[in-house]
Amino acid sequence: MEENSTTNITGVFTSLDLEEFITSECLSIPCSLIAFGGVCLGISLCGLAGNGVVMWFLCFHTKQSPFTVYILNLAAADFSLLLLFFLLILAFLTIAAFCTSLFPLIHHYRYFVFVLGFPCHLFDLSSLGLLAALSVERCISVLCPIWYRCHRPRHLSGFVSGALWALAGVFVSSLFVTYTYAEDSETVLAGVALTISVVFSLMMLVSNLFLFLKLRCGTRRRQPGKLFVAILLNVVLFFALGIPFCVEVFLNLPDSGDLFPEDPSFFLALLNCTLNPVIYVLVGSCRRRRFQRSVRVALRRVFEEKAGSDEGSHSPGDTVVEATAL
Repeated sequence: MEENSTTNITGVFTSLDLEEFITSECLSIPCSLIAFGGVCLGISLCGLAGNGVVMWFLCFHTKQSPFTVYILNLAAADFSLLLLFFLLILAFLTIAAFCTSLFPLIHHYRYFVFVLGFPCHLFDLSSLGLLAALSVERCISVLCPIWYRCHRPRHLSGFVSGALWALAGVFVSSLFVTYTYAEDSETVLAGVALTISVVFSLMMLVSNLFLFLKLRCGTRRRQPGKLFVAILLNVVLFFALGIPFCVEVFLNLPDSGDLFPEDPSFFLALLNCTLNPVIYVLVGSCRRRRFQRSVRVALRRVFEEKAGSDEGSHSPGDTVVEATAL
């Protein structure tokens, strides 16, 4: 009887200790982190809406060109990455709001974050490859216009985009298998991922640099077209905001099961995906140092530029668009 009483008291103390531990852990979540999560949630919603508008316009309201195929795939990759961010932030805010009751599920949440990191790799690597392919093809179309018009395969953009998605999918799948079953090889795959990222980044940098020098320092100095400006700003934005996250996710994947990705690279990647549609609208709206109000007209000015035309030249379609905007 005395032994049973001792056991019951020990069980009561254990339960109280657990409750106090859960309470202290929940109270240790800073309010600033919760506020940061709320801001990120709002930004992700804006980015989802913006990329959704771009995909809707490119699918139903404009004629497909070699470059809009890349931009459509890029918008789809950004939309998917933002959707994953949204789910991650929403799960965190739900646990933070109902911490005491949901704390036993914290291990499941950590595994959820860990698994969610792999499709983040997929969409981030795809965005990098699509931007590199877009930059290289745009550079070739301006540097070698005659060859580009005569010898470019008709469905090259779709084939390259599909190949980049497949490459990213195969690589991320092998990365998941390696981290799950063969942790000894994780360093090798992380190095391969960084090498691929560096190669794509150099392709973007060199092609845009050559194109810029051609347009601004050649014998015929020409004004860059809107599509080139939009692509250049996308590349600059990716270097400033997207590359840190790209490096972070490949180097620190085993630690991606943290309660919330607090490092700045997460927020920078969120901004990168959100600001791309804003760039298209601002570049398309800017005309003679004034901004037009129609988003549809702005997107049309950017995306309906002829693929084979020189930068700075205006096609008849552009004239019609500008006339309707006045």
